[in-house]
Amino acid sequence: MDQKGSTLKPSELEPSEPIRIAAVVIYNQHRQVLSVRKTGTSAFMLPGGKLEPGETPQAAAIREISEELHFDLKEEEVDFLGHFEAPAANEPGFFVDCHVFTAVDLTLNDTPEVFEELAEAAFFPLDSTSPKLAPLSKDVFAVLAGT
Repeated sequence: MDQKGSTLKPSELEPSEPIRIAAVVIYNQHRQVLSVRKTGTSAFMLPGGKLEPGETPQAAAIREISEELHFDLKEEEVDFLGHFEAPAANEPGFFVDCHVFTAVDLTLNDTPEVFEELAEAAFFPLDSTSPKLAPLSKDVFAVLAGT
């Protein structure tokens, strides 16, 4: 398997190799951003996950949202926001290489139920300084807030 394939666990990667992921920004009616926490971890991050071999970042983002939140987004319902690199929240010594998308025409009124490996979901304001937020989320929030 190609060492850049996303199905590898961080323990199977060299620390210099980034973990390739895709994530989606989903707002609530107060323009707060949905963030999720995986079981057994403490950091809240944007919903999304690792790319499968041969999968585009957009396809991975859509698949992960379907698996984790049971929202069925289509390609035209996610806009590319940007490409980010940040320290991995749950894998010390690793970095994530993330394509971030924004859900278009999807605004949540309530905190959604979570599935798969997720334990919890919460909304955070764009100006949040919560230590619970993953480094990537903080970087994305700063761009969204225009700071």
